[in-house]
Amino acid sequence: MKMYNLNNPAYLEARSLARVWEAYAENCSREDITEIGFNDQTGYVYIALEFGIDILSKFGQDVEYLVTDFETGEEFFEDTYEDAEERLDEINTRNYA
Repeated sequence: MKMYNLNNPAYLEARSLARVWEAYAENCSREDITEIGFNDQTGYVYIALEFGIDILSKFGQDVEYLVTDFETGEEFFEDTYEDAEERLDEINTRNYA
């Protein structure tokens, strides 16, 4: 697991980090984490999961789930983990069928 840019988080980054860890614990704690970090371009704190869903929060706001179609580069932001799983299944079915 890699960790980036979170050695000394500001207040809102710390709030976001707490939110993504809580979402991870509640929804997908059996999934392997590939990376934890902060994107200074977008303001998102994230946990990237090995199978293709990222858990995101910025400025201490509610968590979002990001699914990326690596064939097209299109990104999908979902409100729930279940919606993200469904989107990932759709993408995988389309790209690997």
